[in-house]
Amino acid sequence: MEEIRNKVAESGLITLDWSDWYRAEEIARIDIKDWLLEEVLLREKDFRQQLKTFDWTTYEGKILHFHCSSDAIIPPWAYMLLAVSAQPHVNWSFYGSEEGFQQQYWSWVVDSIDTDKYADQRVILKGCGDLPVPDSAFLQLSAKLAIKVKSLMFGEACSTVPVFKQKRK
Repeated sequence: MEEIRNKVAESGLITLDWSDWYRAEEIARIDIKDWLLEEVLLREKDFRQQLKTFDWTTYEGKILHFHCSSDAIIPPWAYMLLAVSAQPHVNWSFYGSEEGFQQQYWSWVVDSIDTDKYADQRVILKGCGDLPVPDSAFLQLSAKLAIKVKSLMFGEACSTVPVFKQKRK
């Protein structure tokens, strides 16, 4: 009887999974509508006071996603105050929609990935999963990997879509 071999394991393919880089426990969200008069009007004096008395230490070392669920018009300096107030405590902060947050978050993650360790390797970028990874992250990471890897594929080891193959020298 012939021995069963795992050809995928023997292939030398490296599968990159977005979940290896996701830090869900570090993401906190704050709706700033609660800091507005009647949830729509920003009064500078009150806003500054709330930022000053807010306990930022509960967000120590986290990623902070600010958003406003009301239709308030927020002046740009308010975002500046949010950033300056949160900065000493958080790893990274963002203001905007959930979609915008996901795009910026994953861009930040991709920037931090050391692609040198994948130099001249055959890499698969996993496409399926439970995480909301935007298309922009696939684009950004693919561009970053293409200058390092021997080949880049999308999908799973049993069913890949070829994306890039280094030309032979």
